[in-house]
Amino acid sequence: MASPATTQTVRPLDTLRFDTSGPPQITDVVAEHLRLLGARSETPGDLDMPDRITLAGGGFAPAHATTTWGNPGSGLVDEATVQAATGMMAVHGRRDGGPRGLAADYAATATAVLTVQGLLAGLVGQARGAGASHVTTGADRAGLLAVSQYLAAAGADEGEAAELAPGGPPFTSAEGVLFELETLDPGAWAAFWRALEAPADAIRAGWRPFQFRYATACAPLPAVLHTVTLAHPLVRIRQAAALSGAEVCVLRSLAERAGESDGAAPWSLEPRGTGAGRPATRPTGAPAASPARPLAGLTVLEAGRRIQAPLAAHLLGLLGAEVIRIEPPGGDPLRGMPPACSGVSARWLALNRGKRAVEIDIKAEADRRRLRDMAAQADVFLHNWAPGKAEELGLDADDLGRVNPALVYAYTSGWADRLADAPMGTDFMVQARTGVGEAVRPGVEPPAPSLMTLLDVLGGLHGAEAVLAGLLLRERTGHGVRVDSSLLGAADTLTAPALRRAARGEDPRRPAGFRHPLATADGWIAPADGSAAAAAAYDLRELSTREALTRLRDQGLGATAVTTDLCDLHDDPRFAGSIGRDAYGAPAVPNPWSLA
Repeated sequence: MASPATTQTVRPLDTLRFDTSGPPQITDVVAEHLRLLGARSETPGDLDMPDRITLAGGGFAPAHATTTWGNPGSGLVDEATVQAATGMMAVHGRRDGGPRGLAADYAATATAVLTVQGLLAGLVGQARGAGASHVTTGADRAGLLAVSQYLAAAGADEGEAAELAPGGPPFTSAEGVLFELETLDPGAWAAFWRALEAPADAIRAGWRPFQFRYATACAPLPAVLHTVTLAHPLVRIRQAAALSGAEVCVLRSLAERAGESDGAAPWSLEPRGTGAGRPATRPTGAPAASPARPLAGLTVLEAGRRIQAPLAAHLLGLLGAEVIRIEPPGGDPLRGMPPACSGVSARWLALNRGKRAVEIDIKAEADRRRLRDMAAQADVFLHNWAPGKAEELGLDADDLGRVNPALVYAYTSGWADRLADAPMGTDFMVQARTGVGEAVRPGVEPPAPSLMTLLDVLGGLHGAEAVLAGLLLRERTGHGVRVDSSLLGAADTLTAPALRRAARGEDPRRPAGFRHPLATADGWIAPADGSAAAAAAYDLRELSTREALTRLRDQGLGATAVTTDLCDLHDDPRFAGSIGRDAYGAPAVPNPWSLA
């Protein structure tokens, strides 16, 4: 079909309209993102109708999406049961020594972003000649995607490189101020602790669990390190950080974040160039777009590290794009990060399987020219380099726009230059700075950022969403587009309900005991949120998990078993046939949506 376009289009969904029905934890986020992208809302949907979103207008055939909590009969009926079944409670609870629910609606938020991705991808496919599509998303699949790296590691050929045991930041100063510490440099780690007169053996023993906490979701640090910070005022701790090159970030409250929030969208899109037409002609034999693979025939160059950008590119690849990873000479060092499957890091495979790699030395001018030549034939260039690095290298949006005016140039960052006093833009620092530490823990408990990489994953989802919005805007205008997304945007999306409560002067945190699993004789169960108060009245500790579930269900209460060993997900009937293995033998979760 011809590409629906209008010279008046300034946002990708301008002139389109939508209606939604279904669980507000999911559909409220979907509706907000569709509005921010330019669509206008029809009459609010009926919550008694099937969970369905429709997007229509602008010359496109109507696009439909269906959202579910889980497979029929699986017992997954809400946020709590999805977190329990997918292993999210187990991973989030590693620091505490037992499963714990996230007090924020993480699975629902991720599902909403994935739903918007599917709708955008379907419209991009239509603009490229494919028929209309119907996207189906499930919160269970979103939860599996969130734990995919931890699942891959659990199913690897070897054990973890660091101990899985309780413990981790944040630390506490002499005044009782909670703070996060961040450094990627072992020398800076050692210098920071020496400045505070910590014992040398504790400094040495603490680095490895601290370094691997991104991978393991726990950090069993020597207890004396916590004792050391308790002996020093915050001003002294800040001095030690400044002298060593480490960074500290005091945990901010949700009320503080609500007071400073600028209300910006979680991403930005900037049309560029002069509408110089579509990218270079596809090579002969390149696959055509289809409803199931709407990005087939498009090329994504990804210069990404760690999680955020690689995950965004991974999702674009699942939608049909060819993803080419730009790696340093010798390849990405994270390929060797333990544990491995068939000699390749299981965690690395979870984000990068199926991509083609090209080694480029971005410090060498000849290789930078080579990268510009590749960008001239690409549709998307995606990176998460440090702020200012692209400009320094001559590889920013202006530079690559000159060789390809129709390029979608995407930058996934920590802060998107929205906070003047922002610390290092890593997952746990952004959690600390934005009040996520309060949002994920119920009231009464001390706030603490989750050691599960919540924002890296949700930031990757936002990155893919932004790229798809950019591709659709390009199809409708002929212009190249710069898109920016960030961990800050992901944090604000996740905490939006709590921030609204804080802005109204209400307690933004969930009540004490919220989403705490209940112990059984042989495991744990998680009641559905609406059944939790009634379920807490039963003593289930002498019953097996099966017996406990039967008792609660006989009383009309929703509940499900908590997955504590991620390897059990392979044979879990709640996800029948969903989890496979890739060519290296690493566990592989299913696509987070299906398009047909």
